[in-house]
Amino acid sequence: MNKYYNALKKKIQNRELRIAIAGMGYVGLPLAKTIANAGYRNIIGLDIDSDKVEKINNGISVIDTLEVSDLDNLLASGFRATVNFSLLDQADALVICVPTPLNQYKEPDLSYIVSTVEMASKFLSKGVFLSLESTTWPGTTEEVIAKILENTGFSIGEDLFLGYSPEREDPGRSDYTTATIPKIISGQTNQCLHIAESFYGSFINEVVRVSNPKTAELVKLLENIQRSVNIGLMNEMKMIADKMNINIFEVIEAAASKPFGFTEYLPGPGVGGHCIPVDPFYLTWKAKEFNFHTKFIELAGEINDGMPNYVIQRIISILNNYKKAISGSKLLILGLSYKKNISDLRESPNL
Repeated sequence: MNKYYNALKKKIQNRELRIAIAGMGYVGLPLAKTIANAGYRNIIGLDIDSDKVEKINNGISVIDTLEVSDLDNLLASGFRATVNFSLLDQADALVICVPTPLNQYKEPDLSYIVSTVEMASKFLSKGVFLSLESTTWPGTTEEVIAKILENTGFSIGEDLFLGYSPEREDPGRSDYTTATIPKIISGQTNQCLHIAESFYGSFINEVVRVSNPKTAELVKLLENIQRSVNIGLMNEMKMIADKMNINIFEVIEAAASKPFGFTEYLPGPGVGGHCIPVDPFYLTWKAKEFNFHTKFIELAGEINDGMPNYVIQRIISILNNYKKAISGSKLLILGLSYKKNISDLRESPNL
């Protein structure tokens, strides 16, 4: 094991690691809180939004899943947010939690990842651990990030340790926290994997190793694709049941009484958030490289995307039964975010 590897392992063991987290949102801030709770006292949060940075440093929470008291405790631990990427020259570890949206053609947009890595590579010193947590297509870590770093002069597994560990945040959930959700970890080399295991294991209760970043990247996509496909199935069942004048929610509740072989998914006005409406299309896009058509994924997306229009058609039909036109009618919509008890409006079908 080389001197950089040994130095990182020692700093992790002694909680002396200087950690930078890029992206102060629903993933980055809870991660910072969890790391600080584990005893680390040298953490900075990077973000390109100066207003967000100012609010965080003034004790104003920018996400509704982080209480003001939690933010106060985080700041008391020495944490500070900044827009100054040059501070990365002091970092021993960089965790990237930036958005990975789709462009107008439903193709992956890695611009936030690429710009973050390119900027970081100008300041990072040798001997750093870099981990990507943003959802992306299989191969991104090795084909995109590693190449940027190698072109800057780093040697992966020798003087820079690269891993991928997908975020598993579920905003609004109270039964699991960042620390208690098992963490998928991977590394581009064996030494990278060992560093990733030591790093995440120092503040996450359980880490789950996989053989390489490409596998870890597909794990994250599979988790959300499974939900998308099952929700799509339930949405289609809802439309069939409506035509038959059957209450699909009664059907699902009864089916869920079976103690095996059935998992409860519910229909709704569509899917929202930063994961389920977006992530499946990362695999759909990548699959084309292998001349493969992801039929299930695309069909589920088509059904889920069509649900807002289905709801509107149902409203029109019900109003017509009362001899009312939708034009001029007063409609009350309860809930605009994509799920209850959060303020996140990203991809919300209700909008």
